[in-house]
Amino acid sequence: MTTTELIIQLLITGLANGLIIALIALGYTMVYGIIELINFAHGDVMMLGCFLALTIVGLCGGEQLSPWIALPLLFLTVPFFTAGLNWSVEKLAYKPIREAPKLTALVSAIGVSFVFINIGMFWGGLPMDVFGGGGSAASAKSFPDLFGWSNLLGEQSAVLLTPRDVMVAAVTIPLMIGLTFFINRTRMGTAMRAVAQNPTAAKLMGIDVDRVIGLTFIIGGALAGVASVITALYTGSIHFQMGYRNGMDAFTAAVLGGIGNLPGAVLGALLIGLVRAVMEGYVPNGGQWSNTVVFALLILVLVFRPNGILGSRVREKV
Repeated sequence: MTTTELIIQLLITGLANGLIIALIALGYTMVYGIIELINFAHGDVMMLGCFLALTIVGLCGGEQLSPWIALPLLFLTVPFFTAGLNWSVEKLAYKPIREAPKLTALVSAIGVSFVFINIGMFWGGLPMDVFGGGGSAASAKSFPDLFGWSNLLGEQSAVLLTPRDVMVAAVTIPLMIGLTFFINRTRMGTAMRAVAQNPTAAKLMGIDVDRVIGLTFIIGGALAGVASVITALYTGSIHFQMGYRNGMDAFTAAVLGGIGNLPGAVLGALLIGLVRAVMEGYVPNGGQWSNTVVFALLILVLVFRPNGILGSRVREKV
């Protein structure tokens, strides 16, 4: 493989992984932008969505299921499940303590994360034949290979472009464009931006703040559900602790780009995806150092730009 081919391959891998991280990071940054809460349970919502996707595919025939049937089926069920789950968490765990000190909400989010991790471990231990990879609850579960690994550029090409890579871009890019249009061009999007700016003033202007916050959690949960489906199909393996790794990547991306800034979250996610691709695909034994490099990059950015790459300094809300 030539240097040019290697660069192209790393770009394909990095952008695909970055787009998946971006879907999760958008949920983080939307919630923080509205109520300034770091929802550490968000990554675990995505993890539970992966287990639901595996259950649905397994009950419908596993690898015998056509991807043209599996994709609509999963995208019509998993995002609704994760959206409802995220909305329920907000109503039951976060809303009652919304006026409490921020540390209280942060500890609650960590507690919800632990609850979801244990639900995922229990789910993974169910005695179903679809769960490949061992019957132990702690073992990784194989996700049925619905797309295969054929090279769309031809079998003779040194650069590998699979249907999985195309699927990631075809789903995530239109979704991000639609979300941007919704936030910037619709009445509810304007209400969300108003609540993010000043919840008290928004309430005085007649905006139903509780409804806006609930919708924010629903949208963030739905994005996590889409990320669940894409992650399971792209990686071919899920685990009850995968929410922690994906959640930390998404949180890092949101902070790196400027937390509360949607384009910044996407930029941060793409940057992390590319850094991981280079470390794991080019640097010898770089996979074990990828976390170190990502967080070192985050520290450097925050030292010179404390508000993130695209973040802007705002006045403290009082």
